[in-house]
Amino acid sequence: MKKRIINWVLALVAGLACNTGQAADGEKAIKLFDGKDLKNWTQQKPGAWEAKDGVLGPSTKPGGYIWSKRNYDNFELELDFKMSKRCNSGVFFRTDPKNAVQGGFEIQIFDSHGKAKVGKHDCGALYDALAPSSNPTKPAGEWNHMKLTVNGASVKVVLNGKQIVVADLDQWTTGRKNPDGSRNKFRTALKDLPRTGSIGLQYHGHPVWFKNIVLKPI
Repeated sequence: MKKRIINWVLALVAGLACNTGQAADGEKAIKLFDGKDLKNWTQQKPGAWEAKDGVLGPSTKPGGYIWSKRNYDNFELELDFKMSKRCNSGVFFRTDPKNAVQGGFEIQIFDSHGKAKVGKHDCGALYDALAPSSNPTKPAGEWNHMKLTVNGASVKVVLNGKQIVVADLDQWTTGRKNPDGSRNKFRTALKDLPRTGSIGLQYHGHPVWFKNIVLKPI
């Protein structure tokens, strides 16, 4: 009887995690994209993204975002991405798909290879909030590896083995203003934005490809 009660409680907890879209505590690494299908994703424009030869990328009729079906709060996300020339894309996190511009965060993906001085809109930046500290971005057509670690107010980005962003969201205390006094697009102070939401990938006019997308809840 005691064993059946324990099993019932465990099943209830797992069911609640699925219903709320949250990863259960202690969950192992999740292959958000296994190279075969898009079962873990919802497309803004159905058919705009496809899985082909182990790679997630835009179809022949590309457009819009692709969002994880579940919400995540604290995690380590690793992925590989490859850009086309003049590519402008992004990895979104803790984001409301219905309000991607104002309702969450973005790590910029941009064809910034070779730039001596990078800013808040270059590859690896916490978009419009904090520029990367260096520029290890590879040329268009080559694969880059990104590791994004999000835990509470902490956001860290490692690009191609080099840490380029270390941010404390609690330092963004005022809407439309960064801690250094520069302006940003966010009407809501970053410290007040949701601490959970979807993972998103963006098609923004130029092809971009992803593979080996693995998320480990913290």
